[in-house]
Amino acid sequence: MTKAKACPVCGKPAREEARPFCSARCRAVDLGRWLGEGYAIPGDPVAEEEPGRP
Repeated sequence: MTKAKACPVCGKPAREEARPFCSARCRAVDLGRWLGEGYAIPGDPVAEEEPGRP
């Protein structure tokens, strides 16, 4: 028997129908964090453009 992984939002056991989350609510919270820039994937810094240049 395998142990259920924890929901990345609240830590409760994940449910099969909402995997890797425990519920639709936690899935929506996670999406909101991505859309609100609460999460970010590290990368190279973006060079700022000079005004008036495309």
